[in-house]
Amino acid sequence: MNKAAGVLAILAFGGLAAFFYLTEARPLPPSAIAAHTPDSANGKRLFTIGRCISCHKPPAGAAADPALPSGGHALVTPVGTFYPPNITPDAVTGIGTWSDVDFVNAMQLGLAPGGRHLLPAFPYTSYARMKVYDILDIKAWLMGLPAVFSPNRAPDMVLPWLVRRGVGLWKYLALERREFTPDPARSATWNTGAYLVQGPGHCGQCHTPRNILMISAMEHWLEGGPYPDGKGKVPSLRDLAGRGRYKDTADLVLAFQWGESFGYDKMSSGGMGSVQSSLAQMSQADLAAIAEYLLSLK
Repeated sequence: MNKAAGVLAILAFGGLAAFFYLTEARPLPPSAIAAHTPDSANGKRLFTIGRCISCHKPPAGAAADPALPSGGHALVTPVGTFYPPNITPDAVTGIGTWSDVDFVNAMQLGLAPGGRHLLPAFPYTSYARMKVYDILDIKAWLMGLPAVFSPNRAPDMVLPWLVRRGVGLWKYLALERREFTPDPARSATWNTGAYLVQGPGHCGQCHTPRNILMISAMEHWLEGGPYPDGKGKVPSLRDLAGRGRYKDTADLVLAFQWGESFGYDKMSSGGMGSVQSSLAQMSQADLAAIAEYLLSLK
C-alpha cells in the first residue's frame, strides 16, 4: 500500500509539474518589436473597426465619460461575467506604464505585463493575425486619450485563478500568432476587407461557431453561432447575396452605414447595435473593402 501511494504521489507531482510548465507564460522579448513611428490616426481607425469601446466602456450610469475606454462594463458569457479593463493611459489603473512589447504581448499572445494569462473573452486569437505596426498605432492613439482612474474588477467565475492558468494549455490549441498574408489572386480591396474582418474587426469571434473546447471551428468560418451570452444565434455572413440579403457591395455598405433606419433589418438592434454604430463611423473605402470580402464568401 505504501509503495502504491508513493507511486501515485510521484505521478501526481509529475502531472502538476507538467501542468505548470506547459501553462507558463512565454512573452515576446522587447527585441522582437521592430522600431516603428506610430500613426495615431491609423490607430483610431483600427480602434473604431475593432469596436473596442463596446467592451471597454464604463458601466451604464457611471460618472465616467462613456466615450473613453475606462472599462468596467459587464460582459456576460456562459462561463462567467467579465469586466473588460481600463485601457486609458492612467498609470495606476490603466495602461499608462505599458511598454510597446507589453501591449503587443497582450494583443497577440493574451498576456498581461508580468505574464498573467488573459482570458479569451478578449479576442487576442483574432488580433494575432494583425500587423504589429497596426497594434502599435492603436497603442499610440490610446496613449493620447485623457487618463481615467478606474480600478479594474475581477471576473465573476468559479476558480478564476485555475481557469486563468489553464488558459495556457488552451492557447496551445487555439492560439496561432500568424500575420495575415494577402491573397495574390484577389484584389487589393478584397485583401483589405479580409484583413479587417479576420484581424482587427474580429468578426469570427461571434459569427463562427466553437467546438466543445470553445475554439473557433474554422471549417465553419463565419457560418454563424450562438450569441456570446448563450442566448440566441448570431447569423451566418456567408452567401449574403445568394440568400437575398444584399444585392451588391453598394447595398451592403448602405446597410453598414445606416442600418435599420434605411430598412435593413437586424442591423441596428440586439448584438449588432454597437457593431453598426461603429461601422457607421468607418470610411467608405474600408466599408467597401469589408463588403467585397464578405460578399465573396459562398
